[in-house]
Amino acid sequence: MRLPTGLRARLVITFTLVAVAASVMVATIGYELAKAALIERAEDSAVDLVTRELRQITFPVGTLRQGEAAPDYKDLQQLADALNGPGRSVALEYGHLSFSEGPLSMANVPHELHGRARGGVVKQRQVIGNGVWLIVGAEVYRRDGPVPEASGLRAFVFFSMREEEDQLTTLKGSLAQGGALIVLIALGVALVSARSVLLPVRRLSAAAQALGEGRLDTRLPVHGQDELAALTARFNDAAAALELSVSELRALEALSRRFVADVSHELRTPLTAMTAVADMLMEEAERLPDAPAEAVRLVLSEIERLRHLVEHLIEVSRFDAGTATLNVESVNVYDAIHDSLETRGWTETVEVNVAKGLAATVDPRRFDVIVANLVGNALKHGGPPVQVSARGTENGLEMKVRDHGAGIPEEALPYVFDRFFKAGAGRSRSQGSGLGLAITRANVHLHNGTISVRRQGPGTLFTVWLPGQ
Repeated sequence: MRLPTGLRARLVITFTLVAVAASVMVATIGYELAKAALIERAEDSAVDLVTRELRQITFPVGTLRQGEAAPDYKDLQQLADALNGPGRSVALEYGHLSFSEGPLSMANVPHELHGRARGGVVKQRQVIGNGVWLIVGAEVYRRDGPVPEASGLRAFVFFSMREEEDQLTTLKGSLAQGGALIVLIALGVALVSARSVLLPVRRLSAAAQALGEGRLDTRLPVHGQDELAALTARFNDAAAALELSVSELRALEALSRRFVADVSHELRTPLTAMTAVADMLMEEAERLPDAPAEAVRLVLSEIERLRHLVEHLIEVSRFDAGTATLNVESVNVYDAIHDSLETRGWTETVEVNVAKGLAATVDPRRFDVIVANLVGNALKHGGPPVQVSARGTENGLEMKVRDHGAGIPEEALPYVFDRFFKAGAGRSRSQGSGLGLAITRANVHLHNGTISVRRQGPGTLFTVWLPGQ
């Protein structure tokens, strides 16, 4: 059985356990004190009664004298009648002679009381049958002379303690009821206390959740001067500091995005001129000597690389600014993939497995970017053959791009969609910008789709899912 782990349950259980322990302890102590007092009172009363009655007994002069006649039945009856009463039994012993009146006799007197009774009044509680009895024993003294003398006659009086047992039973029931009432009261107090303690905690939890959801202006009212009030005040201070820090970071991020966008747009104009000049130089490169021709080709390659980088930066800045739009329409997936491969001259190097009648509702331009980036990545960094497959599912389109190269290292898989990430040190100067897969993921997410990557021995497998619009 699993124990409750919530703070409310633990508080209530703790309160209840403390109340139960306190109630049991108080009830036990009270019961034992009452029991001791009640028994002591009963014993004192019984001893006083026996002592008083024995003092009033006077036998005839000739009775109980050494060498004279023993007490007869009438004498013992007189003594027994004097000591007997409701709820009592009397047992008398004189040498080998015994006499009893009531349900108990000398056979019920413990052996150790016989000897002790010669020296004075003795008492002992004893369980006899189904009840508890108080046995008070004493020796009867002759009082017909100047000085009382021991007579050899011992009297034992059995006092029933049923009345005291009933009183203790009633007391026990009353203590049990009082303890149950205390536990119920403690349970109520625990629930109220737990609510008063947990209410600020719940408010702090809700406020923390609101902060996590981006509502950085969340604050809580501070009531009182206890620890919870201090915690609330510290939470407000932390929230204010967080809001200020996030505001500064957002401002810096906005400036950074604006800078990237402005630089990218500003680079477009000189790049356009450089591209035009590069086209002219390309026509003249064949007529130049080898060394100048190689330099021209290198410059043209870097200009092309820079042009792709600027286009990617402009595309990224649109996603960051939230201005990227989606213009969906029904597209023949087979034709769209073949057009994308044919435009880039990859038709002969890529295997396509797509049904000719397969259609999907996507943004044609962004779907072309998704296909081109994934296939281009496979051709540059994977190994042949590169395969593209697509199929319709119950709720969208699934497309897979796989190569048969060495595969992306396992430790690099979580980062392949990060901006400017390039797996392996040897790819730092590759023709890619490190933005292609990041732009691919952004276009997939703009379609509300998903993209994943995993190693597929041999090679790497990218899986794209785009929902039906």
